[in-house]
Amino acid sequence: MNVLVFDTDDKLNEAGANIISGVVQTNPKAVLGLATGGTPVGIYRQLVSDYERGMFSFKNVTTFNLDEYVGLPEDHPESYHSYMRDHLFRHIDLPAAQAHLPNGNAPDPVAECSHYDEQIEQSGQIDLQLLGLGHNGHIGFNEPAHALIKGTHVVDLAEATLKANARYFSSMDEVPRQALTMGVGTILKAKMILLVVKGADKADIVARALKGPITTDCPASLLQTHPHLVVLLDRSAAEKLS
Repeated sequence: MNVLVFDTDDKLNEAGANIISGVVQTNPKAVLGLATGGTPVGIYRQLVSDYERGMFSFKNVTTFNLDEYVGLPEDHPESYHSYMRDHLFRHIDLPAAQAHLPNGNAPDPVAECSHYDEQIEQSGQIDLQLLGLGHNGHIGFNEPAHALIKGTHVVDLAEATLKANARYFSSMDEVPRQALTMGVGTILKAKMILLVVKGADKADIVARALKGPITTDCPASLLQTHPHLVVLLDRSAAEKLS
């Protein structure tokens, strides 16, 4: 585990973008696992800036997103399809056919999960998986549980997750209650995992995830078992680490 702590948001975002672009520059056909939420926005902004300066191309890259809400139209402003288009995809030369997200409106969600896993397997191993961290220790939408599911699956979102996501909607009633999420087993198969966490409100769960016992009650703690985990933290998120 390699933990890096930054004094400014700009430096953290630059470091994250440099790690991702380095993978693409080394392997132009890289397979990237991507995340959504507030945390990666600055990293995506930096990647777009670097791309516009001609530092690298995404034309041979393949991407797989961690998750998508169930039942939210793809063109809804809070869908992860919209998020990725707005923050990254429409600004770069990644072909649409090579950008994958789970279909939260599939008539058979279970079949869609199996199909998504097949697509990931056919692409080869994910070279880099970008992750954020939920307040309850979830990664993707893998919520704390007695046992975690290996592959992509339908998940009922925990109350803590619903409350955290409510800021993106006009009311709690509008927050989707389910999502399709890549499983922890798939996440852990990535060659490299890049975990990015910001904010003092995440300090307790950062310490628990990185230094606490490995348990499914804190899904992110399983990242301790990964041979190539890089963690980027701002000073506030790192304050409970020794």
